[in-house]
Amino acid sequence: MATLILVRHARTAETGSVLSGRTKGIPLSAEGVREAKLLAERLSSVPLAGIVSSPMQRCIETVDAVRSTRAANVPARPNVEIDERLTEVDYGKWTGKQLRTLAKDPLWSTVQRQPSAMRFPDGESLRAAATRASEAIREWNARFKDDEIWLAASHGDIIKAIVSEATGAPLDLFQRIAVDPASITVIRFGSERPTVVRLNESAAGIEALFAPRERRRSLLGRLRGGN
Repeated sequence: MATLILVRHARTAETGSVLSGRTKGIPLSAEGVREAKLLAERLSSVPLAGIVSSPMQRCIETVDAVRSTRAANVPARPNVEIDERLTEVDYGKWTGKQLRTLAKDPLWSTVQRQPSAMRFPDGESLRAAATRASEAIREWNARFKDDEIWLAASHGDIIKAIVSEATGAPLDLFQRIAVDPASITVIRFGSERPTVVRLNESAAGIEALFAPRERRRSLLGRLRGGN
């Protein structure tokens, strides 16, 4: 059965504060570049039969780091295939707005409590986004042999939707899943069902998860070999 490594893009200057959506021209931040490098190092010895990515710049820069960092005994670097179905949710009028501002919008509660009912103003519904992303994953996975490993790079909400579909969980529960920047989620596809074998494995390491907020950044720097 083929194995999928789902990767969320590394950080940009807007990650965690602004709903970037499909805004073009947002590169990885300096911190994101470090995250992508560490992610690439972790995956350098994994033989990848293929790489598929969202067309957004932050995803492409993340997979470029992975593609360029290959151990000497690993087969040649696979080309990066772009699939529009793995792109970010179209947040419509919410695109580019501060998350703290959006949290005051009455629709915010729908996103949190019943995402399957949410259609963003002048944008896409979360149900439609989940459907097109899950279909893309199934179609790409069918192209790989049972013993092959492939990688797909996408966005937080999209990856949460893919994981929900793989586990058979309703979309309305997808907010209970955490998908951090530069994290790894692994799904193994079998003849009877997919199995989620890793979820949200972050480059930050587990100790950063339990550290006080003021210590998290220093932990991240130490784990990356920084100051």
